[in-house]
Amino acid sequence: MSSKYLITCFFLLQLFLVLGQTPDKISYQATIVNTDNSVLAKTRIAMKIAILQNSISGTSVYEELHNPITSANGTVSLEIGGGSPVKGSLSGIDWSSGTYFIQTSVDINGGSSYKLQGASQLLSVPYALHSKTAERIADDGNYVLRAQPISFTTSRNANAEDVGNIIECTSDATLTIIDNFDAMAIGDVINLEAHDGAVLILATGEQVTLNYELNGNAIFESIPRNVRFGLLRKVNVNAYIISGQ
Repeated sequence: MSSKYLITCFFLLQLFLVLGQTPDKISYQATIVNTDNSVLAKTRIAMKIAILQNSISGTSVYEELHNPITSANGTVSLEIGGGSPVKGSLSGIDWSSGTYFIQTSVDINGGSSYKLQGASQLLSVPYALHSKTAERIADDGNYVLRAQPISFTTSRNANAEDVGNIIECTSDATLTIIDNFDAMAIGDVINLEAHDGAVLILATGEQVTLNYELNGNAIFESIPRNVRFGLLRKVNVNAYIISGQ
């Protein structure tokens, strides 16, 4: 069997909800294609899935192994979180601490001679996985249940109730961080979520710096049946940084 091949990946970012529980699994599909564009059909292969933090060459925070069989059209379907872990745990990932990428390596002979196929950014993280992270806010070194969803469908300024909680945007709206927003202390965070096709815009006052840009803004555009999330953190009197944009 030729060792020359490539992999075309696409991600079904949905969570399986079974009997009201939320297992830490992400549905994943990939198509294995030879260099002549023919699919690799009905073949047991080996795959290593890694989740990298912050960049495509970032630190691996989780890795697992799978041995799926490709379908007649070369497709493999698996659940990230359902393989054999070799590093870390999916449930232990702090989804709010930066951007994440899925890196795929494959051995089409089913062994352990994995060949790196590349990485793709997780633009949306399943809501149930993120919400587990959002509920854990540090308080004097201890984690306490604190973050609560706040319905957000109409544009307005951020207020004290938003701090430490989750802006749950289900209809296009703008959240504005005003100048000298003293209800938010340095180090405080606001979790941001755009749901099911909604667009959440984060705007700032004239004196406010967002990601080192004066009077900057950010746009969180979700896709149907999915969630786009980010984390806003105050780093100075009128300075904020944001992740997930």
